[in-house]
Amino acid sequence: MAITAAPTATTTANRDTRAFDALVAEHRQGLVRYATQLMNGDRSAAEDVAQETLLRAWRHLDRLTEDQGSVRGWLTRVAHNVAMDQHRARRSRPTEIAWSEFDAESAASIDDTAREVEDRVLVDELLAHVSQLHRRTLTEVYLSDQTAAAAAERLGVPVGTVKSRVFHALRTIRSQSMDLAA
Repeated sequence: MAITAAPTATTTANRDTRAFDALVAEHRQGLVRYATQLMNGDRSAAEDVAQETLLRAWRHLDRLTEDQGSVRGWLTRVAHNVAMDQHRARRSRPTEIAWSEFDAESAASIDDTAREVEDRVLVDELLAHVSQLHRRTLTEVYLSDQTAAAAAERLGVPVGTVKSRVFHALRTIRSQSMDLAA
């Protein structure tokens, strides 16, 4: 009688890896098809469901044998549970908006040259309705991105004067923009 060495952790891990690879090879495609139906045709969500199902299968690999029950049955039940959990999670969160439904007009791109030119023309038109002092003050505060104190120093006026000029210039611009909109 030959004496065999006790199985080591390495040989057990190799055996588990081979068993899992065989399980994935046999059941993955059918699992993704089933999950796609559960996820209303969303292939990427189905892939997520299949991945989570296979992760759970890896954790319970020792119990996934045909003599303990149908492996396919276990996998489809777990996939069903995972899909239902994802549906419930989506219902508990605010509605997700797919990119295809996203209103591109409401999200101007930084690189949108036409919109940038349009905005510059509008700003130039509105600035034409304020005095030279107010225009210079607005330019310092908003276009040069300066604080009121920094703008006051550059313009050689008190901070209160800068704040006052900004207030009156913006009030004039708002009234002009209302006239343009009407």
